[in-house]
Amino acid sequence: MKKLDILGKLQKTPKWRQVEFEEVEYKALSIKDILTEMKNISELIIDLAYSALIFQDEDIAEEVKYLEARMDYLNYEIRMIAMMAARTKEDAEKLSGILQIAEAAESLSNAAGDIVKILQLGKSKIKFLTKILKEAEEKIFKTKIPKNSPAKNKTIGELRIESETGVKIIAIRRKDYWIYNPGADTTLKEGDTLIMRGNESGYKELKDFIKGKRRELD
Repeated sequence: MKKLDILGKLQKTPKWRQVEFEEVEYKALSIKDILTEMKNISELIIDLAYSALIFQDEDIAEEVKYLEARMDYLNYEIRMIAMMAARTKEDAEKLSGILQIAEAAESLSNAAGDIVKILQLGKSKIKFLTKILKEAEEKIFKTKIPKNSPAKNKTIGELRIESETGVKIIAIRRKDYWIYNPGADTTLKEGDTLIMRGNESGYKELKDFIKGKRRELD
């Protein structure tokens, strides 16, 4: 198949499917780098899966599917590296613990994938789930940065969002891409959709600030 034909198909294919087209080959990545990425994905993917369910959001569900496919890819890659690295029985024993961690991380991502599949039942059939999940003490919230927001063009660290409100921004949707686990140096932009985890009172305070109803966070 011609390269242009492949690229054309990929452009029409969901991002999580595109990962499956990637050729799995040995790369100069350390096991540490791969495990770090798997850890980061496993910390985020469950929150995003519940976000997709709570807000009945197909875009977030697609991102969960992408992360699940990415985790499968990383697990395959770490297995290849382990097989190439093992020279003796002792080597294999040392690597077995690492592979168990990778398997556990992949199991979490598979569970997240199962959660978003519930959306296929239809919005009318899962309304009760949304209500139940909203009763949790620590909740998932979503809000957007408007044009005149005092949070616009400020970094998360500058605003001290988590320390002031107890709410953690776990992901940001910016135009057609996502920022995972944004750090203190991440700048909030107009139009950003924030996915957050925290309690109701902290979220209300943060939302009022983002919408310009208060000029600062206490």
